[in-house]
Amino acid sequence: MKFGIDRLLADPTLRKPLEGKRVALVAHPASVTLDLTHSLDALIAAGINVTSAFGPQHGIKGDKQDNMVETEDEVDPQYGIPVFSLYGEVRRPSDHMMASADVFLFDLQDLGCRIYTFCTTLLYLLEEAARHGKSVWVLDRPNPAGRPVEGTLLLPGQESFVGAGPMPMRHGLTMGEMGRWFIRKFNLDVDYNVVEMHDWLPESGPGFGWPQDRIWINPSPNAASLNMARAYAGTVMLEGTRLSEGRGTTRPLEVLFGAPDVDAKAVLAEMRRIAPDWLAGCALRECWFTPTFHKHEGLLCHGLMVHAEGGFYDHAQFRPWRLQALAFKAIRQLYPDYEIWRDFPYEYEFDRLAIDVINGGPALRQWVDDAAAEAGDLEALTRPDEQGWREEISDLVIY
Repeated sequence: MKFGIDRLLADPTLRKPLEGKRVALVAHPASVTLDLTHSLDALIAAGINVTSAFGPQHGIKGDKQDNMVETEDEVDPQYGIPVFSLYGEVRRPSDHMMASADVFLFDLQDLGCRIYTFCTTLLYLLEEAARHGKSVWVLDRPNPAGRPVEGTLLLPGQESFVGAGPMPMRHGLTMGEMGRWFIRKFNLDVDYNVVEMHDWLPESGPGFGWPQDRIWINPSPNAASLNMARAYAGTVMLEGTRLSEGRGTTRPLEVLFGAPDVDAKAVLAEMRRIAPDWLAGCALRECWFTPTFHKHEGLLCHGLMVHAEGGFYDHAQFRPWRLQALAFKAIRQLYPDYEIWRDFPYEYEFDRLAIDVINGGPALRQWVDDAAAEAGDLEALTRPDEQGWREEISDLVIY
């Protein structure tokens, strides 16, 4: 199959509208061609007049480790063009940045999860392009989590850099399709083009969205595997807790939790008691780890590793958002006074609990903390949102 960047480079007719135009590239380390040439190098080698580049959260080099760790603007040492940071002094492109090009190529590998900030970066770019009369092309890439949809919709007034609009946690779209939704949802008058992938099969095994002939490259420092990408719509919620998400280990965001004062074996048994169906589609393995930095640094943590991979993975059954919610619920049942929720600034939101920012509202936290709430109560909240989203995006799907 071919990603958008590969089709653009291979087909002169696709590139022809770029002739005589100043072109900007939004990229990160996973912005590479089939032969692993970085898109910036490949575009310039193809004769495209690239006049600026942009890096999202974690930087164009992908070297920034955590949330609210900013990247500065710089000049590319090889090409002498400005490399602007969209996660530094600004997160929305400034007038000066927008003046650097006529066409903006967006070539970011996404994870298929609303909270992954590249979604919001795309929205901000589209809004500014509409305001400045610029063009935006998405060089489309696979959604490694595939088409499944999961989670409650972000509530009005809960927007943030990890919540661009009323979509569920696991949205099921590619970035090209997401751009089409943004344009319709926010009524944007912008020149928009999707350089589509060729032969992407999001519901076919064994990759179920990730083609087996393409290797995985971290789009951000802690997105180290396809397994992480599949689990991320659930495990990212750990960022709003005092539980470790595995940062400071070699398998971050592939665990349901880790903590020095929680019995993971007991939690797993409680999860099976509360909602055994929510454990389907993957294997859970008891594990131990000692983070070298971040939460519980230097302390031996007991946790559960998620294996949504190999023969353990069932694409139709795996529901990471529910699985993570279930882990929280089991911990709350076993340890009623445990301080699960962490009170700290998260993605420049200082007045709301991080877990609520992540989920786009308080519903999940309230369900976990309500001793009388059962699995069916969360299902009743979530299923209408999921079905409504499927219906809303049905005419936007390209593949």
